[in-house]
Amino acid sequence: MADIDKRGLAILRGMAKYRAQLPQLGTDLFLTDGGLETTLIFHEGVDLPEFAAFVLLDDPGGVERLRDYFRRYMAVAAEAGLGFVAEAATWRANPDWAAKLGYDAARLADVNRRAIEMLVELRPEYEEAARAPFVVSGAIGPRGDGYAVGARLAPDEAERYHSQQIRTFAATEADLVTAFTMTHVGEAVGVARAAAAAGIPSVIGFTVETDGRLPSGQALGDAVAEVDAATGAAPAYYMVNCAHPTHFDAVLAGGESGWVSRVRALRANASRMSHAELDEAPEVDAGDPDEFGALNASLRGRLAQLTVLGGCCGTDDRHVAAIGRSCAP
Repeated sequence: MADIDKRGLAILRGMAKYRAQLPQLGTDLFLTDGGLETTLIFHEGVDLPEFAAFVLLDDPGGVERLRDYFRRYMAVAAEAGLGFVAEAATWRANPDWAAKLGYDAARLADVNRRAIEMLVELRPEYEEAARAPFVVSGAIGPRGDGYAVGARLAPDEAERYHSQQIRTFAATEADLVTAFTMTHVGEAVGVARAAAAAGIPSVIGFTVETDGRLPSGQALGDAVAEVDAATGAAPAYYMVNCAHPTHFDAVLAGGESGWVSRVRALRANASRMSHAELDEAPEVDAGDPDEFGALNASLRGRLAQLTVLGGCCGTDDRHVAAIGRSCAP
């Protein structure tokens, strides 16, 4: 996988339907899904060891559960007449987390490939019915915890670590890779560099605390600027995820110019609670789906470059449907 030559990469780029021209970089709105793991655990009673949804891909019943999950969101996006960005169930499918679950490198690469294949198989179903693009993304999670910084990775270390999963995605029909819940800049830089080296577009998703700053304490705008400076603006765009809209609304108030123009995606939490509070919560806080939709619509109304909207922890298809009702033309 690591030795794919330039000709091979060119063939693979041709296989990926939207990799060369991501449609969400235009002006049309796309919906994506909500909190996969919290939905499975709290609403469907599924046991996800280490919060890892990718293990379901090794069970036929689990695969059907994932297909049903994505079809719910596909129906929401089709009803709204919007495109859809499908994120593979691979947030935990990186070496350290997978090793805790008994996956070696070969088995891990296989499950990452199958996560993309499942979404690619769903694409014609959606595009024929909705007449709108269905973009397939390989989801990347942090090496450590998504709520706390823990050990900070230097860019070179992060690039080496995440290259394994990213190269696997690059050799599939994935259109891009999306890093979720990045807590500090070093890891984000490494992901962006690894994706650039593999020839696949990347999205960097930062999570923020209730004050709108990264868990590392850095201002969101400074983090975006630092990653762009360190990578030659390699990410296709940036995302804010795993925080309630009220936690970052004021941070994005600067408008569409400067670093804010690089933020094109939001996947917010349903709850206003902090990460620490959510970590201790015995049950999911779903908040108010209609209010959630209205808050996203307010941000979209002020920031026209926001073209990908969905949910994160505590959200489900009700929240994304509320976004569709509030934002769809």
